[in-house]
Amino acid sequence: MMDRRFFLKGLGTTLALPYMNSLQGDVKETQINHKMLFLSFGWGVTKQSWYPNKSQQGSEYELSEGLKPLARHKKDFSLILGTEHQYNKQGHWGSTMFLTGANRYAVPGRSFSNTISCDQLAAQAWGENNRFSSLQFDCAKPSVSGHGPGLSMSWNQSGKPMAGMQNPVLVYNKLFGNAGMSIEEKQQLISKRGSSLDAVLADANKLSQKLTSEDKDKLNEYLESVREIELQLAKEKSWLGKPKPQAPLQEPQKGLKGYDEIKLMYDLLVAALQTDSTRVITYRQPVESLLQSLDVSITSHNMSHYGKGDRLTVSKLRDEKQSELLAYLMDRLKQTKDVNGQSLFDTTTLVYGSNISTSHTLTNCPVLVAGNKHILKLGEHKIMPKGTPLNNLWLTLLNANGIRQESFGDSTGMIEDILV
Repeated sequence: MMDRRFFLKGLGTTLALPYMNSLQGDVKETQINHKMLFLSFGWGVTKQSWYPNKSQQGSEYELSEGLKPLARHKKDFSLILGTEHQYNKQGHWGSTMFLTGANRYAVPGRSFSNTISCDQLAAQAWGENNRFSSLQFDCAKPSVSGHGPGLSMSWNQSGKPMAGMQNPVLVYNKLFGNAGMSIEEKQQLISKRGSSLDAVLADANKLSQKLTSEDKDKLNEYLESVREIELQLAKEKSWLGKPKPQAPLQEPQKGLKGYDEIKLMYDLLVAALQTDSTRVITYRQPVESLLQSLDVSITSHNMSHYGKGDRLTVSKLRDEKQSELLAYLMDRLKQTKDVNGQSLFDTTTLVYGSNISTSHTLTNCPVLVAGNKHILKLGEHKIMPKGTPLNNLWLTLLNANGIRQESFGDSTGMIEDILV
């Protein structure tokens, strides 16, 4: 099978060339460039109007009021409902443990710990041949939008938060920026950062001799983060002579908030996958500024405590607009070609949901799975048995994408009947 990246060999050196459109015809149509995309929102959904009728399972269910904007894609997504994270007891944390299912009290003596998120297992498996092993999209003031602690949805091998980009301008510059810098200038910048890390490591080694065993553990955690930065620098060096792809969209305006911000972030998600810059993306999106952009004065937290009246009306409006935006993203993924000529939608496993179901309830997580027709059975409404770990779904999606795992967190097994 022809790989989409070509290599030049000479004088004992091998150089990997970036993907080039003119060589697209050499990629066989059967070659699947699997990708994973995880989207989260805080504060859950409206219980009365987002969840479909429990008695209508399978493919013949009727879309609920909150999901009706997705009607044109009904055959291309499935609702996997009834799952939960048994250890998560934090009703304000819509994303912190969403992709890990970890017990924050699992480490004795600590009030918070986490584990690797499932997207990072995909990044470890796939990221070597992409400029970015993964990308983390984020929003400003995530806790106000019901997301909880963290810097993004993603957590590394050590359970530490991975930094996210909080606006479209940052994302655009990450993907397509620095075009004006020479290779020499980039080399100097990387060398400067590398020298700073060397100095930090030297000081840390001296400090280690004076520490107790408990403090040494803390220092080792810090050094793990430093080593991750070293790996990032090494990857930057390996891509130094390879120009970033030409941007398929204009540079974003500054200051976009809410609805327009999410829509543009979705465009940038598509651009990142289209240019093969990465194959793994997470995005925890704003809820607070979404409401503000809709001229709603009620805060998102107050909205989550809906009963009757204005708060319930706003909660339903939130559901409608989020589904409307998701339908837009699915349109874009279907319209955009992957490197093998298939649509991005057909090669991307898309997950959309929250760790909070409604108000501050943490059972029956609202989760929608769409995309990759090669592995997913779509167009269905499925309710899992009570107490089913959400990690069963993550385990299933990882293995279906070729990332072999015997277990993930508190998983109890695969959900085989959601696969083709």
